[in-house]
Amino acid sequence: MKRILKAIAPYWKTVILIVALLGLQAYCDLGLPQYTSNIIDVGIINGGVDHVLPEEITSSDYEFAQFFMNEEELKIWENSYDFHEESSNYVLNVKSEEKLSEYDEDMAFVIMIVNAVSQEMESSANAADTTAVDANVYQTADAATGVTDYSAMVSQIREEFQKNYDTMGESLIKTTAITYAKAEMEKAGMDMDAYQTHYLIIAGLKMLLMALVIAVATILVGYFASRVAAGIGRDLRGQLYTTVMSFSNAEMDQFSTASLITRTTNDVQQIQFVAVLMLRMILYAPILGIGGVIRVVNTKAGMGWVIVLAVVVILGFVGLLMAIALPKFKAMQKLVDRVNLVSREILTGIPVIRAFGREKHEEERFDVANVDLTKTTLFTNRTMTFMMPIMTVLMNGLSVLIVWVSAKRIDMGVMQVGTMTAFLTYAIQIVMSFLMLTGLSIMLPRSIVAAERIDEVLVTKPSIKDAKETKEVSDVKGVIEFEHVDFMYPNAKANVLTDITFTAKPGETTAIIGSTGCGKSTLVNLIPRLYDVTKGKISLDGVDIRDLKLHDLRDALGVVPQKGVLFSGDIESNIKFGRDEASHEDVVKAAEIAQATEFIDKKSDTYSSPIAQGGSNVSGGQKQRLSIARAIAKQPKVYIFDDSFSALDLKTDAKLRAELAKNVSDATVIIVAQRISTILHADQILVMEDGEIVGKGTHKELLENCETYRQIASSQLSKEELYGGDNNGR
Repeated sequence: MKRILKAIAPYWKTVILIVALLGLQAYCDLGLPQYTSNIIDVGIINGGVDHVLPEEITSSDYEFAQFFMNEEELKIWENSYDFHEESSNYVLNVKSEEKLSEYDEDMAFVIMIVNAVSQEMESSANAADTTAVDANVYQTADAATGVTDYSAMVSQIREEFQKNYDTMGESLIKTTAITYAKAEMEKAGMDMDAYQTHYLIIAGLKMLLMALVIAVATILVGYFASRVAAGIGRDLRGQLYTTVMSFSNAEMDQFSTASLITRTTNDVQQIQFVAVLMLRMILYAPILGIGGVIRVVNTKAGMGWVIVLAVVVILGFVGLLMAIALPKFKAMQKLVDRVNLVSREILTGIPVIRAFGREKHEEERFDVANVDLTKTTLFTNRTMTFMMPIMTVLMNGLSVLIVWVSAKRIDMGVMQVGTMTAFLTYAIQIVMSFLMLTGLSIMLPRSIVAAERIDEVLVTKPSIKDAKETKEVSDVKGVIEFEHVDFMYPNAKANVLTDITFTAKPGETTAIIGSTGCGKSTLVNLIPRLYDVTKGKISLDGVDIRDLKLHDLRDALGVVPQKGVLFSGDIESNIKFGRDEASHEDVVKAAEIAQATEFIDKKSDTYSSPIAQGGSNVSGGQKQRLSIARAIAKQPKVYIFDDSFSALDLKTDAKLRAELAKNVSDATVIIVAQRISTILHADQILVMEDGEIVGKGTHKELLENCETYRQIASSQLSKEELYGGDNNGR
C-alpha cells in the first residue's frame, strides 16, 4: 500500500482537485433526495407551502390568530407581518429560510390551535355568525364558546391541546399548521395552483442543475483519475527500466527475465487499475458515507439502527469473501509469472522444439501452467460473483425494512412520506459507500502484491556502480591488467576463477582458449564489470576499473558477446549502435572489416535492409559479422571478442582476422576462442583449465611447454599445420 501511495504522491495537486470535485459531486448527490422529499411533502401534499406562517393572511384572521397566542408568540407574529393597504391583508416579511424554519418550531403549536378553532367555528356557525366573526372577533369567540373571560378561555383551549400535542408527531403537527397556512393564503386571494406549480418547477430545475453538476464532476474526476493512473504507470515503467538497466548480471540472475517482464507490464497495470479506483471510489466513499450519515440525522427519522444493521451484515459478508479469496489473489501473480516464463521459452525455442518433435510435450507444459492460472482466476472470479446477488438481496431487504418501519411511523404521524423517501435514498447511499470500500478491499490485495513485486526490483541496489570518488584516464591507451584475480558467483561455494594474472597491451592480440566451462567468458565479462572481482583487481591503464566511471570504462571497450544480439531496425542502425555519430563511410568500413559486405551488398536495400527483433531474419554467421562490425564502428581502445568467430567458416574467419590486424593495430584485442586456427598468430595465448591459467605464451611456446594446449591443438590441426603455421592471418 505504501508503494501505491508513494506512486500517487507526485500528483498531489491533481488529487486535491479530484477531492474538490468529489466533494461537489457528493454535495449534489446528497442534495437530490432532499429535493425529492420536498417535492412529495411540500410540492404535492402541502401544495408548495413549506412553512407554518402564511405568506399572506386577511386582516380579520390575522387578528383572530393573535387571540390564542402567548406573549412570545404574539411578538413573533407581529414582527413577521406588514399590513398592505391595497389588499387590506397582512404580508409575511421574513425571507430567511433559517428564520422561517425556526418559527416553524415556535409557532406550529399555536397555529394548530387556531386552525382547529377556525374549523370548529366554520362547521358550527351559520352565514350570519360568520359575518359576526368578521365584524368582531371577540364576540364571535364568545358566541362560539360561551365564555366571557377570554384569558381563561385561551388557557383552557391551550391546556386541552397540550394534552394531545405531546402524543402527536412533529410531522403531523407541522402538516396541520401548514394546512391552515395554505387555507389562509387562498382566502387572501393567492392563486394556490400557480403557487404549487411554481414551487415544483423551481425544485425540478434545481434537481436538473444538480444532475448536470454531478455528470460534469463525474466526467472530470474520471478524466483526471485516468491521467494520474496513466502517469503512475509511465513513471513506474520508467523507474523499472532505469533500475533494471543499472543491474549487473548478479541482479539479472536474481530476477528472471520473465518475472521482470511481468513486473513491468502486468504488475504496473494492476497498480494503474487500483489507482483509478482509489481516486474515484476510496476518496468518494467516505465523503458520501459521512455526508449521508449527517443527512440521515437531519431527517430525524429515528431509524439509524436500520442502517447500522445493514452495514454490519455487509461487512460480515465481505469479510467472509475476503477470507476465501485473498490467498488465491496472492497466488495469481506467481502463476502469471509462470505462464510468461513458459510462453517465452516456447516462443524463443520454436526451432529446437520442432527439430526434436517436442511440440506435444511443450503444449502439455504450457497447458499445465495455463490451467493452473485459469483455475485460480475462475475460483476468485466465481467467489466474487456472489457479491452482486447477495448485495442486491441485502439492498432490497434494507429497502423493505425501511418501508415497513416507516409505514408505522407515518401512521403514528411522526414521519412524512417524503421523509421516508429521503431516508431510504440516504440509507442506500451510505450502504453503497461501505460497499465501495469493501469492494476495493477485495481488489486491493492483488495490486498490493504487484506493488510489492515492483518494490522488490526498485529497492534492489545494483552491486556494480560508480565509486563515490571516481578517477579519470585522460588519454586511454587500452592496457588491461589482471592482478591475482579471483571470482566467485553470488551464492556459489567455490571460485570460478582463481589467481588470474596477465596483461593485454595495445597493438597486441591476447587470446584465451580452454575447454568448455573453464571460465573463459566469465573472465572477459569481468572487464566491462558485468561482475566484480571477488579478490585482486583489474586495471585499465594502471587505474582500477572499479575507480572508473562505468560509462567511461565501457566507452573504451568494444564487446562482441558470445551470442550475437541485434536490435529491430536496419543494418546501419545496428552497426551504429555503439556510436550514433558514426558516418555512413564508417559504417561501410566496419562492415568491410567484418566481412559483412558480402551479404549486405546482395540485399536490395543494402544498409537500409530491415533487421527483425533479435536478428531473427539473418543467419548466425551474418549476425556474428554484424555484431563484430558494430564493435569496430565504435572505434574503441579495447576489443573483446567472446567466441565471436565460431559461426564463421575458416576462410571468412581468416579474412576477418587479417583485416582486423591491419585496421586495429593500435588497439588491445582480446579473443576468446575454441578454434586453434583463430588464435594461431596471437601475441599472447592464455590456456585455461578449471578456472586457472595453466599456460601462457605464443603458439610455438605453448606447444613446447603446455600439455593442455598441445592436446587441444592436436585434436584440431594436423602435425604440419601445428608446426608449419598458417599462411593466413598474422
